[in-house]
Amino acid sequence: MNKNINCQVFKASFAFLALIGAAQITKADLVPYPNSGVPNPDTYTFTATTSGDIIAYFAGTGAAYDEQLGMLVNGTQTAQGFGLDNHSSSIGNSFNLGYANAGDTLTFVIHVNDTQGYVYSDPALNGPYDSDGSVGHNHVYSTAYTATSPLYSGIPVGTYVGFEDLRFPDSDFNYYDESFVFTGVSSTTYGSVPEPSTVVAGALLLLPFGVSTLRIMRKKQTA
Repeated sequence: MNKNINCQVFKASFAFLALIGAAQITKADLVPYPNSGVPNPDTYTFTATTSGDIIAYFAGTGAAYDEQLGMLVNGTQTAQGFGLDNHSSSIGNSFNLGYANAGDTLTFVIHVNDTQGYVYSDPALNGPYDSDGSVGHNHVYSTAYTATSPLYSGIPVGTYVGFEDLRFPDSDFNYYDESFVFTGVSSTTYGSVPEPSTVVAGALLLLPFGVSTLRIMRKKQTA
């Protein structure tokens, strides 16, 4: 195989790996939750990316319940309390949730006024709210918001979080009862997203097929 073919193999392999990685890992702008009716298997850890105020932008609701948003920093509720009522807020309305230092762990919480309960982005805290009293129920869906599709007027690029306010297990699992975009926040996803090593291993298994295709193409060109 000459240098030109080697170059083609490398380019094809690199493109293939990039395609597989994008398909498996990137979830940007899947807003709102794309699998309504099915519990979200992913869980998240939210972290402040810079030192400063964490701003939330209201991104919509489909809830009958009335609720408001708050935040815990390293497990402590901020002094700002709750804001952005889902029944009185408009898309793009903002609320300062309070100050956080870079690296602080953030937990978002909604106060459901109709049930006088609290629902957290940390599944370990949702036991007292859910009907069966068990812990570990995930009440949020999160993804990157890049202000492309959909495009929310007045909402900057950030991290999207949508809450499910109905008690588990008797829920509709739409994760759109109160949704927000947060600036200054990063999200680490755990659950159904495959590890990068798994993605690469799968791609490498298919790599010989790409090489074989190039060899066939070369034979046709020289025939």
